[in-house]
Amino acid sequence: MLDRRIFRETDSLTILLAVVISVIGIAFLYSAIYFQASHYIWRQIIWLIVSLIITMVAILIDYKFLLTISFQLYVFLNIILLGLLLFGKKVANTRSWIVVGPFQGQPSELMKVVVILVLARIFSGYREDKMSFKTFALSSLVVGVPAILTALQPDLGTALTFMPVLLGVYILAGIRKKYVVILMIGLLLSGFVGWNFALKDYQKKRIETLMTPDRDPRGAGYQLRQSKIAIGSGGLTGKGYHKGTQSQLRFLPARHTDFIMAVIAEEIGFLGVVAIFILYALLMYRIFSTAWISPDRAGVYLAFLVGMMIGCQFLINVMMLVGLFPITGIPVPFLSYGGSSLLANFLALSLVLNVRMRRFAFI
Repeated sequence: MLDRRIFRETDSLTILLAVVISVIGIAFLYSAIYFQASHYIWRQIIWLIVSLIITMVAILIDYKFLLTISFQLYVFLNIILLGLLLFGKKVANTRSWIVVGPFQGQPSELMKVVVILVLARIFSGYREDKMSFKTFALSSLVVGVPAILTALQPDLGTALTFMPVLLGVYILAGIRKKYVVILMIGLLLSGFVGWNFALKDYQKKRIETLMTPDRDPRGAGYQLRQSKIAIGSGGLTGKGYHKGTQSQLRFLPARHTDFIMAVIAEEIGFLGVVAIFILYALLMYRIFSTAWISPDRAGVYLAFLVGMMIGCQFLINVMMLVGLFPITGIPVPFLSYGGSSLLANFLALSLVLNVRMRRFAFI
């Protein structure tokens, strides 16, 4: 039997904030691409309903049990990622999708949630002030394996979203200075190898565009240029809902995914963007405050790492829109179109809800 007190402790405010952001995303998805692809809207609505149902089921399962099966889930999803890399069907030039009828899903999105579970289990009983080399190497490996498999698909944007989770572990566990040096050397070496042997020409041009945005305004710099035009033309209050010229006339690329914030900025202006920032700030406060009141160390890691994943992904997308970060295909959590991304973010949020609702000993 389920304890009814669990339902009384459900954090309805956090769920409400995530749903409000998701509904706003659907509203601007409707504005941006309705006449071109209305089925996207219905798919996103269905994914939102499915995500909420799965979230309600997930919070009934004690997160301590989820920790015990986290390694099995991790191995299973890594096998799927490897299988997609070797045998997967190409969708949008990547082998990162499982296609079932009209629906498509990215296991790499779900993998981020499982990685958080694995890391929380590893550090649940860790009591050292600073990370040992063993835990440094193990946590880096746990994040690195799926991130590399995802990058090889190639899906560099999703691969990069694993990094804030690893950064969160380093912050919580207390990384030693010598390991920071090792990381810097590793990043420099991987950057050199990646630039010369792994990155494709269009990916290199995106990085070059970050340094010289006006170098190729009709080619590699086109997306950034159109994004800035959309944001700037919105002014204080915007051009009005469904009246953004950059999105309605299809100048703005990927306006339903990576550039949905540019659509919002053009149609409801700076004040509208500030309102979106406030919603995300409230959501982040609820997530990180859960880490503060967690009953155990595993709960601290779960809440903090989920906050790092969602918060950093939001900030990276915003920086991308204004030319402070390369355009790498990183969507806005809850706001951008994408069923598997939406589901993964709600599942991650369910871990936070799970920790908060079980913070008392009687539950």
